[in-house]
Amino acid sequence: MRQRCTLILSNGERFQGDLIGAPLESSGEMVFTTGMVGYSEAMTDPSYFGEILVFAYPLIGNYGVPPLPKEMTYPLPSGWESNKVHASAVIVSIDSREAFHWNSFEPLSKWLEAQGVPGIVGIDTRHLVHTIRKSRNLLGRISPERPEGYRNLGSINPLTVGQYFDPSLQNVLPEVSRKDIIKLGKGKIRIGLVDCGVKWNIISQLLKYDCEVQVLPWDTDFSKIDCHGWLLSNGPGDPIMTGDLKDRVKSLLQEDRPILGICLGHQLLSLAAGATTHRMPYGHRSHNQPVYVVHTRNGYMTSQNHGFVVDDKSLPSDWEPWFRNANDQTIEGIKHKTKHFRSVQFHPESAGGPRDTGWIIEEFISEVKKSCL
Repeated sequence: MRQRCTLILSNGERFQGDLIGAPLESSGEMVFTTGMVGYSEAMTDPSYFGEILVFAYPLIGNYGVPPLPKEMTYPLPSGWESNKVHASAVIVSIDSREAFHWNSFEPLSKWLEAQGVPGIVGIDTRHLVHTIRKSRNLLGRISPERPEGYRNLGSINPLTVGQYFDPSLQNVLPEVSRKDIIKLGKGKIRIGLVDCGVKWNIISQLLKYDCEVQVLPWDTDFSKIDCHGWLLSNGPGDPIMTGDLKDRVKSLLQEDRPILGICLGHQLLSLAAGATTHRMPYGHRSHNQPVYVVHTRNGYMTSQNHGFVVDDKSLPSDWEPWFRNANDQTIEGIKHKTKHFRSVQFHPESAGGPRDTGWIIEEFISEVKKSCL
């Protein structure tokens, strides 16, 4: 029989459910996703580090989880965005205790337990999603009835009882970035991919175009990297709390090699260009965020998970908005007026989520090829 488990929010609300996964206490920023599928991709997405992930879709786990690779290998396996769960905890309305899929090796609860990640089932997730959407910087704490310790957050010390962990208050990139350089694929063009917590499917999309991808730790000295183009990856946390990464990205703007930023990479490119960022009243979460290309009628559905946005009026004169959010008109992408420097706040690699904007990566590769071949 499952033990009881409590979710305690920083606004004072409490929710009771049953424990799934590891019997550990945990804390983090409250976020959600609307995906009907792709739960293994979401939980292993490094962008969710330090976040408690709420699934809005009521039934999660019905097709189980495929075997998890221990290391990044080529070709990269589908179903994963890294080799471990990064979310601080998981909350679902109903979990499937049995899995029905040819590639599944264990059900969701057992997999979370092996990963050392707690979860709660049986909470009204629709009400919880509405609470997250109307709350500024909502934090949460998972408290099992019989806890056996704390969720391991790497070098970050576990929390004492009564505290909340906010991933935006410190530099969390060392917890999600590679420690060494790895090269994947072969091709005439070389892409320097700055790993701020990169999703594996971004790498997979690059490899489709016959590139050599050099996956670089977040603190790499860029002057020592021989590549034809740069990709600044997604990742967790506040873009301001990333050490000297903004200044190292700024040095790349003195060159002519094409740059593409995705999610956190978009915010870092904006900061390097001279813009500013701020925390949103509530972030953009879900697989159905509408965006459009500025000065056109071209609209797209996108997958997003971010709580910070580029200040509209802070863009320097040689930059301009590329995409905007159709709901609140916030900036969803920027581009340089004369050079091949661009970035998007959403995820064009489509895992999981809509595939509407996959052309952005294809266009970036085309620009790299034109600039070096």
